[in-house]
Amino acid sequence: MNIRTTLTAALLLILPLCTTAQSEISVVDDKTGKTEEIGLPEGMMSNELDSLLREWHTKTYTSFNEDCETNNENPTYTKEEYIARLSHLPNVIDMPYNEVVRKFIDQYSNRLRRSVAVMLGASNFYFPIFEEALETYQMPLELKYLPIIESALNPGATSRVGAAGLWQFMPATGKQYGLEITSLIDERRDPIKSSYAAARYLKDLYDIFGDWTLAIASYNCGPQNVLKAIKRADGSKDYWTIYPYLPAETRGYVPAFIAANYIMTYYCEHNICPVNTRLPAGTDTIMVNRDVRFEQIHELCNISIEELRALNPQYRTTLVPGDARPLAIRMPAETIGAFIEAGDSLYAHRASELFSKKEKEVVASSSTVSPNRGRQTSSRQSRGGKSITVRPGDTLGAIARRNHTSVSALKRLNGMRGTNIRAGQKLRVR
Repeated sequence: MNIRTTLTAALLLILPLCTTAQSEISVVDDKTGKTEEIGLPEGMMSNELDSLLREWHTKTYTSFNEDCETNNENPTYTKEEYIARLSHLPNVIDMPYNEVVRKFIDQYSNRLRRSVAVMLGASNFYFPIFEEALETYQMPLELKYLPIIESALNPGATSRVGAAGLWQFMPATGKQYGLEITSLIDERRDPIKSSYAAARYLKDLYDIFGDWTLAIASYNCGPQNVLKAIKRADGSKDYWTIYPYLPAETRGYVPAFIAANYIMTYYCEHNICPVNTRLPAGTDTIMVNRDVRFEQIHELCNISIEELRALNPQYRTTLVPGDARPLAIRMPAETIGAFIEAGDSLYAHRASELFSKKEKEVVASSSTVSPNRGRQTSSRQSRGGKSITVRPGDTLGAIARRNHTSVSALKRLNGMRGTNIRAGQKLRVR
């Protein structure tokens, strides 16, 4: 049997070692002798490895390392050795050692060691993106390890409470930091846009507390919960002092972050062998200002729908709703030329089959528009009027631009005083 097999083919070898579900760990308090149950962050609880293995990048660009000579035995180390290693990490953020941190290191080096091997491979795809975003806002680069505990580096991760993407943004926070979330688009799943949003959010949290450990804790549970814990701890801003007053999962969040920093640096000392990774060829983006489906691009540009989904995870379906506003599609650089060469024929290709009735109307209304979105005529317009149906995420401004009119004209035609509209509403545009 060829040892250099893909991760998918080796799935049965991995899963028995890492599928055990666990939501908390037990820690004995040195001072009181009492056992405390600490919640695990989302990325350590569920079987994220299974999802990561199904990701297109993982299946396509990673394989097991047949040359790795380490064994599967996890050595034991003294407290002093852990303290020394943590002190040597090139970090700005304080990385103390205690028994809680030790428990989380044990999780990664034992139960989750296979997950760590895969995440080490996946980090080659994502860490350069994280680092660029963090550098832009002058943030500590060790924050790139937060998605380890948030999503296990699985861009398709969705938590039990609705957080999504590598950085696990909730919808409200994502929108607050400029991520578009509609029925058709979810930019929380876009690795690049979500990374810049996360860097801004973390910077704002640091500005509130002036302490990176508290900023990290509030990334998990929100600044209000951290402020409440500070108040209950008589105003102390030391994480380990306010620790007992934090939500159960947040008590494990900072220790898990420290453990992630440790294991992603000292994996060799624990006989963890990273999977092999070969980086994908270069990609580029092309802007579209008309609705288009991945199926059309797949059939005319020789690129699989699975690859298009992997490169454009922000689109919830195969529809790129370019009619609402110009949108970017990321593709391998060598396929961009085929897209440009296809021109209008790409948008017309199987349009009657691929678009719903509402979408057909959109295609029909734009089919006579030149690439520079010039003057438009149609039989409906020549009869003296035209109506459209408001789509999810639409605004009056977007509808006005799409139909070459103004917001004031739309309000006048429809007898509107404000600008509020709802999906499914009929509006006159002529």
